[in-house]
Amino acid sequence: MIKDFYLRLLFIPLLGFFLPLVSGMIRYEAYPPVRVAWINLYFICTSFTIWMGCNWIHKMLRPLYLPYQQLLRRILPVCVACALYGGCIGCLAAFGWMQIGGETLEWSAVISFILACIVTVIVFTLIYEILFLTRERERDWKKVNLLSKQHSKATLYALQNEMDPHFLFNALNTLNHLILNNPQQAHLYNNKLAQVYKYFLINKNKDLIPLESELAFINDYFFLLQLRYENKLQLEIKLSPSADGQVKIPPCSLQLLLENAIKHNSFSEEEPLLVIISVNRQSIKVVNQMKPKPYLADSTQIGLNNLNARYKLLINKNIIINPGKDKFTVDLPIIR
Repeated sequence: MIKDFYLRLLFIPLLGFFLPLVSGMIRYEAYPPVRVAWINLYFICTSFTIWMGCNWIHKMLRPLYLPYQQLLRRILPVCVACALYGGCIGCLAAFGWMQIGGETLEWSAVISFILACIVTVIVFTLIYEILFLTRERERDWKKVNLLSKQHSKATLYALQNEMDPHFLFNALNTLNHLILNNPQQAHLYNNKLAQVYKYFLINKNKDLIPLESELAFINDYFFLLQLRYENKLQLEIKLSPSADGQVKIPPCSLQLLLENAIKHNSFSEEEPLLVIISVNRQSIKVVNQMKPKPYLADSTQIGLNNLNARYKLLINKNIIINPGKDKFTVDLPIIR
């Protein structure tokens, strides 16, 4: 039930005073002050009995009509039940007052009092129903928001977990190549890979990390790439003077884009692949030259879809992918 203490505290005495006055049952000017006080007390008790009884009816009937969706079918049963109850108590109170107070009342006044009780009960039943519906809507919105947040967290966690096999798939392929061609370099690569993967494990369950941490990670990661590709890859990081230090980014976002550029483009010492990462106040831009491989590269098709889904969940924005004729550009929205 709703918390209606102040509502009862205010309206039960007011109704106990005004209902008999408005209906014509009582003319207060005809009684001495002491008798007026007893009359008020009697009808306040009547008002209290009607109010609490209707509250009890409301509480008992609501679970029965909650499944119905039509508003009329939800409200009509409780209005009818409360009106009947209020009318009966009003009738008993009127005849009780005739016996206790020794009054001779006109039937028109008694009927007016009963009708006033019924109308008042219906009005306050509707007020209560509005309060109940408002409370239900707030509760439903809280449930929906909570479920939405939990779903978003679960989905984000699942998307981040997808990065584990994605990262390992590419790293192990690189390590396999080095083992076959350069064992000494493979040993150095393995040690550096352990350091890089430690960073990944520390940050994989975080929604966002500082951009500075990601850029430092990219430098370490690019060192791994250079062990294999040597001078076939080039990386430039450009920070705009207007870029502040509060920028956040989903972990391993830049690593994914760098990895994606290597996977889908051909390069050599004569024609190295240049990847440029620039940061300004509007976006983080990753640009690489378009030199498609003559064959279809192996791909789990997770990369860009994963990154876009993570941004969508975190800030409800999409990354901007622009595959141009000579350059492939990805714009990541700035997060502060």
